[in-house]
Amino acid sequence: MLLLHRAVAPGLRQAYRLKSTPARLCIRACCTNDSFQPQRSSFTFSGDNSSTRGWRVMGTLLGLGAVLACHDQQCRASQESPRRYTREEVKSHSCPETGVWVTLGSEVFDITEFVDMHPGGASKLMLAAGGPLEPFWALYAVHNQPHVREILAQYKIGELSPDNKAPSILKTSDPYADDPIRHSALKVNTQCPFNAEPPPELLTENYITPNPIFFTRNHLPVPDVDPDTYRLNVVGPPGGQSLCLSLDDLYQFPKHEITVTLQCAGNRRSEMTQFKEVRGLQWSLGAISTARWAGARLCDVLAQAGHQLCETEAHVCFEGLDSDLTGTAYGASIPLARAMDPEAEVLLAYEMNGQPLPRDHGFPVRVVVPGVVGARHVKWLGKVSVEPEESFSHWQRQDYKGFSPSVDWDTVDFDSAPSIQELPVQSAITQPKEGETIGSGEVTVKGYAWSGGGRAVVRVDVSLDGGLTWQVAELEGEEQRARKAWAWRLWHLQAPLPAGIKELNIVCKAVDDSYNVQPDTVAPIWNLRGVLNNAWHRVHVHVAP
Repeated sequence: MLLLHRAVAPGLRQAYRLKSTPARLCIRACCTNDSFQPQRSSFTFSGDNSSTRGWRVMGTLLGLGAVLACHDQQCRASQESPRRYTREEVKSHSCPETGVWVTLGSEVFDITEFVDMHPGGASKLMLAAGGPLEPFWALYAVHNQPHVREILAQYKIGELSPDNKAPSILKTSDPYADDPIRHSALKVNTQCPFNAEPPPELLTENYITPNPIFFTRNHLPVPDVDPDTYRLNVVGPPGGQSLCLSLDDLYQFPKHEITVTLQCAGNRRSEMTQFKEVRGLQWSLGAISTARWAGARLCDVLAQAGHQLCETEAHVCFEGLDSDLTGTAYGASIPLARAMDPEAEVLLAYEMNGQPLPRDHGFPVRVVVPGVVGARHVKWLGKVSVEPEESFSHWQRQDYKGFSPSVDWDTVDFDSAPSIQELPVQSAITQPKEGETIGSGEVTVKGYAWSGGGRAVVRVDVSLDGGLTWQVAELEGEEQRARKAWAWRLWHLQAPLPAGIKELNIVCKAVDDSYNVQPDTVAPIWNLRGVLNNAWHRVHVHVAP
């Protein structure tokens, strides 16, 4: 009996501390057989009912003690082994309706309640919803501090399953298998080839776009170039000598640095699609970014190869090291007059924001042509030549051209239109977002503005009522030089809201130093390729009561 007491008594004390419901739950959890019930002992003593009843009581107590001991063991196990989740489970919790989960390392957190309390705004935190925090903490290092981790720890719900690791990239016949890893904040338009843009709320956080979220426009797989064996072939003029330049050779030219905005010709194409269908990647307003580039001036390299300006028309043709399965490389060209002009500041760039070019942005060398459409900024540059005609590349002759709204795919003649070089004046709203609900009292509107050809942005007009009345926004960023305004201007407007207003139709339009201004609608500039969209940018938002 003493041994029995020692076995049962701890369980009885535990039973006294537990409420009945958890005990019942524990019984269900600990018993794999739902039909389990305390069983009568098979041991009986004939003629001794009291002894039989005693054995039955002891048997029941032993069963209860075993169940409670199971509960105690399960509780300790739950503390030692937190619940495991798969990445797919985490991914399925990416909105307030399902709950907002994130991961950091192997830990899983349910931050649903914290989203609206995030000091940087709910929209930025929601960019990580259903995925890892690491890419965003890398971008905003201020988060990686003890007090932030303490806050996050309050929302931990478990850990990632150890057998649910991210799949490794294996070498296969897939031409895109060796593409680099990209930042998870990017809004992906296509994976193969990779084309993506930063979300609006990150796009204008900084005047200089961080490398990881700079928009990416690839036409072909990203080549993996060995910098030690890299050579740039610069074809010399007839009778001259061609150059075969290593990276070290390029470093010997005077280093030149400039801040330049790159914009894809298809930026804001999705708005054209809303008016009438077009063909092309459905870029929103993020196919534009700004960086500080450094490298050798193209005019210096061409001069060393023996090239000079000529009276007849000529073009500098660029060929990349990226190619399709047939070996056809990406190519483009610019007029020789621009390439040879020191004031045009065309670069053979090898640095981006003080670092070697990332692979997605042309490592080890790319062309940067200030004021010109992004399609001419050839990446992974392999060859430069001066030709009497522009590049015969598909992307120069049969793409990136604008047409009348009346031209369709049955009547289009690409040879009849000039290739896009300089882009028209442009602006867009990055805050607030379409459909957002803002507080009453005051509104803050932010965005970017840029014009091609080095034309400076002199004004951005903002309307809160669809264009009936206008206010002038405040310009931010670097001052711009006349005819050498290679980078965008960020802008903002803070304006009071009339009492009782329920919605805003926000519109912006920019004006450059040639007094070019954006058209009010897409209709007169619509074209079958959806390029050159610079109509007023419009955002409709609701105002909280």
